[in-house]
Amino acid sequence: MSKSVMSRWWVVLGAILIQLCLGVIYAWSVFTKALTEEPFGFRKTQTQVIFSVGLATFAVVTVLSGRLQGKIPPRILALAGGIVLGAGYITAYFMGTSYGGLVLTIGLVGGAGIGLAYTVPIAVGVRWFPDKKGLLTGLAVAGFGFGALLWIYLAGSFGGWIAKFGVSQTFLMFGIIFVLLVGFGSIWMVNPPEGYVPAGWNPERAKGGRVATGGGRDLTSFQMLRTAQFYQLWVMFAAGAMAGLMVIGCIKLFGSERLLEHFRGAGLDDAAAVAKAAATTELAMAVFFAIANGLGRIVWGIISDVIGRKASLAIMLALQGAVMASFYWLAASPAVFCVAAALIGFNFGGNFALFPAATADLFGNKNVGANYGWVFTSYGLGGIVGPILGGWFGDFAKNSGSLTAWLVPFFTAAGACLLAAVLAAILKPPAAASETAARDRLRPGTPVSPPSVSAK
Repeated sequence: MSKSVMSRWWVVLGAILIQLCLGVIYAWSVFTKALTEEPFGFRKTQTQVIFSVGLATFAVVTVLSGRLQGKIPPRILALAGGIVLGAGYITAYFMGTSYGGLVLTIGLVGGAGIGLAYTVPIAVGVRWFPDKKGLLTGLAVAGFGFGALLWIYLAGSFGGWIAKFGVSQTFLMFGIIFVLLVGFGSIWMVNPPEGYVPAGWNPERAKGGRVATGGGRDLTSFQMLRTAQFYQLWVMFAAGAMAGLMVIGCIKLFGSERLLEHFRGAGLDDAAAVAKAAATTELAMAVFFAIANGLGRIVWGIISDVIGRKASLAIMLALQGAVMASFYWLAASPAVFCVAAALIGFNFGGNFALFPAATADLFGNKNVGANYGWVFTSYGLGGIVGPILGGWFGDFAKNSGSLTAWLVPFFTAAGACLLAAVLAAILKPPAAASETAARDRLRPGTPVSPPSVSAK
């Protein structure tokens, strides 16, 4: 297959297939209830620790993957990620009910596999689509969001794999599928020819546009880490990730408890109310959150190509903060709960279209794989703080008998998102490399070369 004749849309297809499998981490909530029951008997917090270890490992290994992309062909790196991810889930089958075993296999090994493969489609895609970075990143990671729907559908009450085969057998079947699908998708993970420019696109005209805020500069990771813009992006992404990951990790636990009051008030007995609440929360997670998560990646990417990344980030984060602040009360009604879950999923999905595109805008396309890997470490912080905070207060709410304990994590996430929206509103492009060098020369204590003898 020649790079010069391959349609760039094959890259999108390969990216979606790969990300469908990587998105299994967002389906974790479908396993949490079964893991709190016999024969596992895990505490809610323990189920969230497995999830958080996977998220943190995912984020850390993403940095390694970004650095490897200049040394290993992207096709091989994506395939390696699929094999490691599959191996994590396959070996989880042999761990039985061991809590430590699941932390190791699902958390560490599975998270590492996701991290190895995740930025490959983004980095390859941005090179093939420099004219549509928002759309491309949205499409490339849409599979990650829709993947949650697929795996929840198969494992949950729709496909019934957990009920029919058990948690461990479901892990095994998932692992085998991951190896096959990622292997197929990796076929198209190849970079375009050197100097590739899409037909009809003028790079010089794009530099002056509203989207190309970085002015076409290509910064290395070392240079990027010396800019204030990197740390602004990092904090913003951590906040957006924390809110969404908190809901992903605990929506089934929180929703099942919150909606009990509604269904009991509707006259259902306890058994019927419990079943109805569980079914509603699974619907909210499997359909409303998951579909909106995938759509948000595409829609926010398209919006950002029109109004710019800065405005899109500010609006998205502010909206997420408002929904998180009111989520406890919105969850009192089944219909409104589903709408709120969809809004959170929609905004959460937007993170994964806007932040890689913003990284490319600010720091250039050439090193976007390595640079976005560093930005993505903030996702690891959000993945630790969000789910564990939600799980801890979920246990506290159960032990104290007061559901209002859930307000603390939701308000925390809301405040973080609103702060991030302010940071987005004041985000500016980094200084040009020549300007930075000039400032370095003028900095006190910096040696200045004497003028040339021949200088006029």
